[in-house]
Amino acid sequence: MGFFKTIWKNKKIAWQLGKNDFKNRFASTSLGSIWGFLQPFIFMMMYVVVFQFIFRQSGPEGAPYVVWFMPGMAMWMCINDGIMGASGAIRGYSYLVKKVVFPVDIIPIISIIANSFVALFLFTIAIIVCMIFGFVPNIAMILYMIFAVYCFLIAITRFTSAVSTLVPDFSNLLGIIMQLFFWFTPIVWDLSMVANHQTILKILQCMPFTYLVTGLRNCFMGENIVTRITWNIHYNILDNYNYFIYMGKLYI
Repeated sequence: MGFFKTIWKNKKIAWQLGKNDFKNRFASTSLGSIWGFLQPFIFMMMYVVVFQFIFRQSGPEGAPYVVWFMPGMAMWMCINDGIMGASGAIRGYSYLVKKVVFPVDIIPIISIIANSFVALFLFTIAIIVCMIFGFVPNIAMILYMIFAVYCFLIAITRFTSAVSTLVPDFSNLLGIIMQLFFWFTPIVWDLSMVANHQTILKILQCMPFTYLVTGLRNCFMGENIVTRITWNIHYNILDNYNYFIYMGKLYI
């Protein structure tokens, strides 16, 4: 609880430093912060062009590849940028810790906030593109997945940022690990491809990256869990109402 109290107490400082961090990354360029949005957007579009229009791939059940790919890729870029950025945040903001009394706990949060501008932009682009192709997302599920990914980022970067501070080489090792996880996570390939290998499939399904990537993707293409639960409650209430009306008529 002390961690959350610290974040809440210093939320304005973290927000302001996060915005400044994002702006300062491109301060020496003419386009400024636009590069922060343009680079990942072009990176995603290159995958779409190669796999959908050159290799002519399609998503599960014949869905357009762009609809299947973009939500998953947007989630992965949010995860990767959040982990890699926040893991070296304490070393990057060492001047704050050395010169003033500053809560170290919120330093990784500053980097997560800075990366959130691009992440939310990519989420928005994924939603717009999917809606253009006729795949309307479940907004309640999207909000849940965004909440889940930030809970995961805060939890894991508290560990990785501490280790990176003590062992500088860990940052380079973490970059290699995240590259491996990119290919082990079903981002450009589907879990159905390893359906015949049950052990591998279970291991992949247990990874938090798989849960987050497929979870956001299912907001557009999977079963609408929130709507299904709502309709089930509605039908149960309606059935009970009809039952009581029927029993009342019998007694009357």
